[in-house]
Amino acid sequence: MRREDLPAPESGLLLTHFLTVADVPRSRAFYSEVLGGEVVLAQNPCIVKLANSWIIMNPGGGPTPDKPDVTLRPPDDPGTATSFINIRVADIERCHREWSALGAEFLTAPLDRKAELRCYLRDPDGYLIEVGQATGLLEGILADPPAGEG
Repeated sequence: MRREDLPAPESGLLLTHFLTVADVPRSRAFYSEVLGGEVVLAQNPCIVKLANSWIIMNPGGGPTPDKPDVTLRPPDDPGTATSFINIRVADIERCHREWSALGAEFLTAPLDRKAELRCYLRDPDGYLIEVGQATGLLEGILADPPAGEG
């Protein structure tokens, strides 16, 4: 294990994403074999380097001394999301085709949202992942406002 493979900056900070997962080997396989990440640490915690970031995964559990009132668990309602991973790609059609062939299940094919082409998939625990390719945004074209806004 090399220091540069770990989310451990020598100065400043970097951002990682932590996921509470039901089955570490299953999630590790998804993020490494389907999305193409590099397994840095297999477990305790599992760390997968994905592009220029890291996904950190561990099973859920009860409170700990540093989070005394917090219990971690994977999502239990696929129809509700409070956050999601956002992956930006250079070629969304290629990404959709390759990841689908490796078992990724997308909610839809990539759709034109004016500012970007975009689609979503779920990981094995039901976490939502947005995959987007900037298109109109590069020309100053913004996306439609969120649903419910003028």
